[in-house]
Amino acid sequence: MAMKKKKSLPAPYAALTKDMRFEGTYEVLIPAPDRVKPHRVPLQFETLEQAEGWIYSPEGVEMIEDLLSERQK
Repeated sequence: MAMKKKKSLPAPYAALTKDMRFEGTYEVLIPAPDRVKPHRVPLQFETLEQAEGWIYSPEGVEMIEDLLSERQK
């Protein structure tokens, strides 16, 4: 019998900002189960390392949980 893969939500990730007003900065995107586009965290970061570090900081973890729990209500 073939094993079924459990579909899990991708992890939050950092990417270059597409908004021309903040050109050269990074933003954090959070995939949501009921959306095609990921949520954007309303913060800008100077470097990729800062953005990725924020994802795992206590503040980042709390904001990500809040954004995902709001969508489930």
